[in-house]
Amino acid sequence: MTEMNDAERKAWAYLAAVAEPPSASVIALVSAVGAVDAAAAVRDRKAPAGHLAALAATEARYARDTSDHDLDTADRIGARLVTPDDEEWPGWSLSVLDRASTAARGGGPLALWVRGPRTLASTSDTAVALVGSRAASSYGEYVAGQLAAGLVGQGRAVVSGGAYGIDGAAHRGSLAAGGLTVAVLACGIDRDYPTGHARLLHEIAARGLIVSEYAPGTTAAKHRFLTRNRLVAALSGATVVVEAGRRSGAANTAAWATRLGRPLGAVPGAVTSATSVGAHAMIADGQATLVADVDGIASLVAPDGEDARGTAPARDTDGLPTDQFRVVEALPAHESMSIDEISFSAGIAVDAVRRALAALDVVGLVDEDGGLWRLRR
Repeated sequence: MTEMNDAERKAWAYLAAVAEPPSASVIALVSAVGAVDAAAAVRDRKAPAGHLAALAATEARYARDTSDHDLDTADRIGARLVTPDDEEWPGWSLSVLDRASTAARGGGPLALWVRGPRTLASTSDTAVALVGSRAASSYGEYVAGQLAAGLVGQGRAVVSGGAYGIDGAAHRGSLAAGGLTVAVLACGIDRDYPTGHARLLHEIAARGLIVSEYAPGTTAAKHRFLTRNRLVAALSGATVVVEAGRRSGAANTAAWATRLGRPLGAVPGAVTSATSVGAHAMIADGQATLVADVDGIASLVAPDGEDARGTAPARDTDGLPTDQFRVVEALPAHESMSIDEISFSAGIAVDAVRRALAALDVVGLVDEDGGLWRLRR
C-alpha cells in the first residue's frame, strides 16, 4: 500500500465525521470513486448514479468540515486515523461484518481512530473479548481480572469496552499482568468516558490501544454503545461474557459474536446472583459454552489447533491445502454463505473458492443448498 497524502487523509477524516456509523452507503461510495472524490461528492451533493444514499446519510452534517480540527486533535493526543488503505487496517477481522447476513445490521467501519503504541492489525488474531455488566459483583470483577491476567500469560490481547464493572476489571487485569488490552469506545478518541476511568484509559493509551470509529469530540450515546459492540466482537477471536444481568449490554455483544460465527463463552455464577442471570441463560440456551478458567477460553479460540493444556485432538481440517482450510475457516458455524461471500471473507478468488468447495464436498466437510454453502454438521 502506498503512503496516503494529506488530501486523502483529510478526505477520510471528513467522511468519518459527516456519516454516523455504520455508514454502508458512504463506504460504497468510497469504494466506487475513492476517498477524495467521495468527499467532494458529499460536499457538492452530487453523488454518482447508484450512490444517492450516501447523500441522504450525510445530509445533517455535510456542510461542516472538521477534518483539520479532528486530525490536529488526534495528533495532539497521540492518536491516528486508520483506513482500509493503511497497513494497520485489520481487514481480515473486520471482513465478517460485511457478509450479507450481518451487513444489514451494521457492516464494517468506514475508518478507525486509534490511540496507542501497538499495531491494531497485530492484536486481533488471538484476542479475546471479556465483557459483562457495568453493575458487576465483586465476584465478577475478580474473575474478569484473573481471566484477563491468564490470557495475557498466554500471549493474547484482551478486548473490552472501557466501561465500569467487568470491562474495567478486564482492562486492569491485563495491564497488571503486563499485557496488551484494547478498549473500544462509543465516543470520540479524545474523550475519557466514563470520566471515572480517565486514569485507566490514559494507561491503556500509553501501553495498549484505544479504538473508536467516532470522530474526536463525539459524545457517548446509547445507540453508539450498541453500534460499538459489533467491533468488540469482530476484533476478537472469541467473546466471553463474565457476568450479565437479565438486561445487559453484554448480551448485545454476545449476539454479535454469534452472528459473526465467533466462539462465545460465558462464566457461571451463583444461582442466586442477579448479575449472572444473563450468563446462565446463554449457557442454558446453548448460545454460549460454559468456561470456568483461562484454559477453557483458550480452547474456544484455538487459533493454531492447540490450547493451553497441550496438543488438541486431530481435526478433519488438519492437513487441508491452504485454500481449502481458509474456505472452511470463512464459513460460520451456523449460517450459509454464497460463493462470493466466501471469496470476500477468505480473501480468495472465486474460481479458487469453487475448486476448494468441490474438494471439501467430496470429503464431506461442506454441504450446498440452493447455491449457498455451509459446514456439514
